[in-house]
Amino acid sequence: MRLLLDTHVWIWGALSPHRIRPETLEAMTTSAEVFVSAVVALEVAVKQGLHKLDPNPVLLESPSARSLTVLGVTWAHAIEVGRLPRHHRDPFDRLLIAQARVEGLTIVTADRLFDSYDVPTLAA
Repeated sequence: MRLLLDTHVWIWGALSPHRIRPETLEAMTTSAEVFVSAVVALEVAVKQGLHKLDPNPVLLESPSARSLTVLGVTWAHAIEVGRLPRHHRDPFDRLLIAQARVEGLTIVTADRLFDSYDVPTLAA
């Protein structure tokens, strides 16, 4: 399985992995490819700058330090955002959904709104 972590899953994995279901943690450690989008870094940095998230520097460390693959934002991802139905207004989540659709990834998330999109999810 090829996985893409939602922002809160990235945060939970770094600060409180006990919040992630054991079977999901197992999938994250045994999957051939686990991706963390550059969108996650953007969302964390924005929320830290707005003081909505603690300024813990570990949240901005490169995913490659944890043997995860960084997924950059492409032109195709941006175009796909515009094609998505308006189930969700959060621009960070919409971009993650678009990336998962374009790249054929399963999103690891606890956000049930993701189920409204044509994208596979794995419950965090």
